[in-house]
Amino acid sequence: MKKLFLDFRIIIGFLIAHLLIYFSFHDKSIFWYIFSGSILILIAYAMYQSEVDDQLSFFRYFLYGIVSGLLLFFIFWLGIKMMHTIQLPITKEIRQLYKWYAPSIFWEYLALILVAAPGEELFWRGFIQKRLLRYIKPVWGILLGSLLYTSVHLYSGSILLMLASFLSGLAWGFLYYWKKSMPLTIVSHIIFDIMIFIILPLK
Repeated sequence: MKKLFLDFRIIIGFLIAHLLIYFSFHDKSIFWYIFSGSILILIAYAMYQSEVDDQLSFFRYFLYGIVSGLLLFFIFWLGIKMMHTIQLPITKEIRQLYKWYAPSIFWEYLALILVAAPGEELFWRGFIQKRLLRYIKPVWGILLGSLLYTSVHLYSGSILLMLASFLSGLAWGFLYYWKKSMPLTIVSHIIFDIMIFIILPLK
């Protein structure tokens, strides 16, 4: 554990991520401009630090990615329905999140699919979590990785988004540890984003 706190690659990467995501959320009117650039920087940092794991065939990672992305979306959909059933006041917050941060024009949708989803997986799972697992047990590495991923969403000002980040971080963290396939988690993330932002928005 002591070595973990002395791993400056994790510390520097984490601080860079916080700085970049802070500025991304700082001005909602230019969120996608800053966020896309920020993710590209995090991709470069992650790729410089370690190789990309890919231990599944194309067919298997594509299939598992689609199924897991759809399953995760269904879990979120069910969770929102349950919150509405017990009358939690979440409708306004969900609508605000979509208004502020959901893509709305063509290039933003491209950035979501080609930059944001792959970049978050490459950095948070492919670099942060992978490096954490050098020092701590898998269950703690996945949990801590998800908490770190959640922490940068603090700047959104939304508890709901932080909860969503934590749960999805756990799911993708487990997938990555289980199958050792970055393409799998990227496909899963892309499918989830397509469902939640394009096909069946939860607002």
